Amino acid sequence: MQVIVVGAVNVDLVVGGLARLPAPGETVVGDGLRTFGGGKGANAAVAAARAGASVTLVAGVGADTHGQGALAELRSDGVDCSGVAVLAGEPTGVALILVDGQGENLIALGPGANGVLATEHVASALGSRLERAGCVVVSTEIPGVVALTAVAAAVASDVPCILNPAPVIPEVVAALAAGRLAGVILTPNATELGQLAPEGESTGERAAALARRSGAPVVVTLGGEGCLLAWPDGSAEALAAHPVAVVDTTGAGDTFTGVLAARLAAGADLRAAAATAVAAASLSVTAAGARTGMPSSVALAPYL
Repeated sequence: MQVIVVGAVNVDLVVGGLARLPAPGETVVGDGLRTFGGGKGANAAVAAARAGASVTLVAGVGADTHGQGALAELRSDGVDCSGVAVLAGEPTGVALILVDGQGENLIALGPGANGVLATEHVASALGSRLERAGCVVVSTEIPGVVALTAVAAAVASDVPCILNPAPVIPEVVAALAAGRLAGVILTPNATELGQLAPEGESTGERAAALARRSGAPVVVTLGGEGCLLAWPDGSAEALAAHPVAVVDTTGAGDTFTGVLAARLAAGADLRAAAATAVAAASLSVTAAGARTGMPSSVALAPYL
């Protein structure tokens, strides 16, 4: 059950307890600063590892204390970091996160090493690892050409590939228009779906249009509403989230992506994998920080 994740590693600097998220130019006082491991790639890797997968992360960090701490934290969760490049002269990526009393968040990102991750490193790191992979996850907080190189390598090796277009970047839009994402499972949220498939009056219509264009199922994450599965034939199915007390929604989408990959690598079909991923994302929002609430395989057992 090998999962390879290609994406970003960040350190999350979080101020929570805000009465509301600030408007432009406004200062809102929270409850102090906390530091957590983050980055969509790293978060998905941790989620997959906690779900029971054997996980290798392909990414970049700076040769600084943030990078050292990030790698130590990832290894403590069982993530193989041998595919992570330590880049001298570059800072490790940092995300500045504000969280209000309802658990909603606002994020600003300084990409650092993530922004200069090289195509050559990713191609080399994937290499023979693809022979043992059951799923490859690619997220887009890294250069677009690098993300698409990883996608192409997975597709060429006939390995199931999940592309999490967060954020939606021009390279992904162009690749989609050119038919270069055929067979790739896309996992946008509702906002990202609107950027990828603006046609249609509803989420279902836009998801169906995107699935037809990509020639593969699309999984739209809908926060507290769960997710929507759309297939290229136009059919769709909604999977409801589980009711929980929300503390912090940061990392819920990454939890979904990582657990989806872990279940697909274990041989589950897409619907079953998505159902478990919805449960994992629901559980993840019950604690502060992107990874703190990510469930273990034991916690997920009732949802398999």
